[in-house]
Amino acid sequence: MITERKLSFDDTAIAFASKSNAELMKMYTLFATMNNNFLVKTGGNLVQRAFKWGLPVKFLIKPTIFQHFCGGENLLECNQAIQSLGQANIGTILDYSVEGENDENSFDRTTKEVLATIEKANTSKHIPFSVFKVSGIADSRILEKVQGKITLSPAEEKAFTRAHARMDILCQRAHQYGISIFVDAEESWFQEVVDNLTYEMMAKYNKEKAIVYNTYQLYRHDRLEILQRDYQNAVDHNYYLGAKLVRGAYMEKEARRAAEQGYDNPINPTKEASDALFNEALTFCIENIDRIAICAGTHNEASSYLLVDLMAKHGIAPNDKRIYFAQLYGMSDNLSFNLAHAGYNVAKYVPYGPVDAVIPYLLRRAEENTAIAGQSSREFNLIKKELQRRKAAK
Repeated sequence: MITERKLSFDDTAIAFASKSNAELMKMYTLFATMNNNFLVKTGGNLVQRAFKWGLPVKFLIKPTIFQHFCGGENLLECNQAIQSLGQANIGTILDYSVEGENDENSFDRTTKEVLATIEKANTSKHIPFSVFKVSGIADSRILEKVQGKITLSPAEEKAFTRAHARMDILCQRAHQYGISIFVDAEESWFQEVVDNLTYEMMAKYNKEKAIVYNTYQLYRHDRLEILQRDYQNAVDHNYYLGAKLVRGAYMEKEARRAAEQGYDNPINPTKEASDALFNEALTFCIENIDRIAICAGTHNEASSYLLVDLMAKHGIAPNDKRIYFAQLYGMSDNLSFNLAHAGYNVAKYVPYGPVDAVIPYLLRRAEENTAIAGQSSREFNLIKKELQRRKAAK
């Protein structure tokens, strides 16, 4: 019998306790702007062009949308976000979010930067995880060739060997410090290569506990089967499976490529199917928690409630280190802060990097919060509710 829950994601007093009235009004204005579809699309295009042309728009971007969704331009600037979240018992996952580079120098820079986040995690009780994308340290075109079993040139072979070495360096350092590290998900046409590299790292570094985590995008209809297969492989080879569960990030790109190349779309046909698969994956992981450590990366309230209920049903303490909830910085504070307040392990993905380099990330966040069919976003409505509550409480 599941006991009555002691938390509510509608409690805006807890969700926004760390925000002053002025900060809340700033958030209100930002999300009100993002509720305008025309402004988001037009403004996004203008911002990208302005940076491309070298126009001085950084002073507009940094104190507004950048400050809300990112920790800073570098690790030092992230300290304020780390401390602020830490005061609410919420961890930080530092995510170096520079996109669009694809050369050996950039791969080395990214490796160095991720190593710096691991070092920082080792000195802070507020940073439970590090994270990287394999495409940030390896040429995605080579990864695609490897998955397609296309023969690599000698130069490509050397590049792939260097990428493998970079990944091993990151996982080895994480293991050295006992810091868990997420390998983020990628597009399906080279995800299998990423998976195989990650399994190799798990077998090497997850002998005592889950250090290396693979990411499962449950909007792909085969991911639950893959998760179950990976669990069995971990059992057979005596290591722990680290599983970060997310719904997914490349839906339109996946569907477009499948249509262009004439293969079956790997994405579930409906959102409901993805929700059901995500929840099945949560259930599977909790039922096999002795061999699996999970991070539920979700902004979905129903799935978050489900995980809370599953933990209660199986007698798992809210602060069991094998189970984390995670949300993006600047979004779903009603989940993050209420879960942390109730004693659950919670961490926020905190992107950072130069303003111009993280513009693609910021535009995705803006589009996610854009009004759909005349409805205000969930974030906007929660902020509005808290402002009204504070006004009534005076």
